[in-house]
Amino acid sequence: MTPMTPIADLRAAVEAAVAALGDGGPPRAAPTLERPKQAGHGDYATNAALLLAPVLRQSPRDVAARLADALQARLGTALQRVEVAGPGFLNLFLADAWYLGALDGVLAAGDRFGAGGADPPRRVNLEFVSANPTGPLHVGHSRNAAYGDALARMLAFRGHRIHREFYVNDFGSQVYRLGESIQARARGQEPPDEGYVGAYVAELAEQIEGAATLPLAAVAFRGVELMVERARASLVRFRIEFDAWFSERSLHARRDGKPSLVEHAFEVLERQGRTYRSEGALWLRTSDFGDDKDRVLERSNGEHTYFASDIAYHQDKRERGFDLLLDVWGADHHGYIERMQAAWRALGGEPDGLELIIMQFVHLVERGERAAMSKRRGEFVTLDELVAEIGVDAARWFLLARSHDTAIDLDLDLAREQSNENPVYYVQYAHARIASVLRKAGEARVDAALAAGETVLPDGPALHESERTLVKKLLAFPDEVAEAADRRAPHRVATYALELAQAFTAFYRDCQVVGAQPAALEDLRLRLCVATRRTIARALGLLGVRAPDEM
Repeated sequence: MTPMTPIADLRAAVEAAVAALGDGGPPRAAPTLERPKQAGHGDYATNAALLLAPVLRQSPRDVAARLADALQARLGTALQRVEVAGPGFLNLFLADAWYLGALDGVLAAGDRFGAGGADPPRRVNLEFVSANPTGPLHVGHSRNAAYGDALARMLAFRGHRIHREFYVNDFGSQVYRLGESIQARARGQEPPDEGYVGAYVAELAEQIEGAATLPLAAVAFRGVELMVERARASLVRFRIEFDAWFSERSLHARRDGKPSLVEHAFEVLERQGRTYRSEGALWLRTSDFGDDKDRVLERSNGEHTYFASDIAYHQDKRERGFDLLLDVWGADHHGYIERMQAAWRALGGEPDGLELIIMQFVHLVERGERAAMSKRRGEFVTLDELVAEIGVDAARWFLLARSHDTAIDLDLDLAREQSNENPVYYVQYAHARIASVLRKAGEARVDAALAAGETVLPDGPALHESERTLVKKLLAFPDEVAEAADRRAPHRVATYALELAQAFTAFYRDCQVVGAQPAALEDLRLRLCVATRRTIARALGLLGVRAPDEM
């Protein structure tokens, strides 16, 4: 269940007031609770009266007036006033006491603020990157990597059990083409047509002792092993580690006299009546599940298709006991979705047990033009090169800042810039500025401000509008994380982190912190700084970006 937060408490109060009035039954939809877009329309607004009016057979404005009284009685001094607006919306104006209590709730939650809420928690296999091991990881893979890892962090934060998996395509003709390319370089020759070129192939030829004379299969498999080691090291530098690296080749290997995993999957499909033979080939009835035609699993010569490997791999995941499979695929896999979903259902999988997420392309932009040149190959930029150019933090931020289903232009010049124009620099600088403020106040003074247990409103003027805005932005964090995880949209957390940093910057501009008088006012602002610092760090952490104390 979703943990209670100040916003959840407020929403519960609205729902309770609706339930108390709704003697004709509940409305068809749950009432919303949103921050109005226009200033002066309250702190939060709800459409509860509009939903309840048809049930009570009364005008929305009359129902809104009754709800306003019910909410005022329920929330007491926390609610300054309620206004009926338009056709029957309710605008809620919250008192300073509510804001102070909300801040206390954020601080009391500590590291768990925004965490949990998975209902129910699921055991999730998250497969991402899964790059062909015949070349280095490049920029396209880097977006897939940053996205998959951030999604894993968010789902885990929500309470799901996440298993990160990299599927190694180490079976098929491309592996032998790599071996042929390595052998050619070892012999001082050019790679064959459709072979692999680039400095990395020559490096592999030097690393594999006897590459010129060893059997082709031995060279090919050793080349794959070395490329996987490179990929693993590149990803670790990118702050990503996998729980498993699953070999496609293992799907085709006999297991102590037992059928291979591919043969086992064929048996499962045959038992369920999902396959048939035609012209010597084995076919899967994917058209029964919405695919545009049936698909070949085994050719007439006995050779298994790539699709057969995918089916066996997903059946193996099913049998490992995962509740949900999330596959993060590249843009070139878009046409593969229907057949894979059909195969999943043919295996007996539940429709909501497999999600296929398609990433869109990333283009590098430098000096206003798309940059496609590599220092090493002349054809693509590697993940290592990208990190060397702009650093891990900037790379992850810019790869995550836009929705995964939108192609992006990554501006290298902006990513290198150390100014407020660079969003990741801006957010990190806000965190470092808060750390500086707290250092200036001194550890003992900050501890004293936190020790009170609740924030006391000092005598004198009400909260500054910048203080209210910052508290409201802090309170939005749990819902933003929930939305980001549930919609598979890490970019929402990047947007939130930037908006929170902007809210803090406005607060810092408008409100003196260290030395503010009276002491109760300084307590309040120090507590607000601590809560903001923690939340910025938590948001950046979900993106895999550092939260530095100094810059």
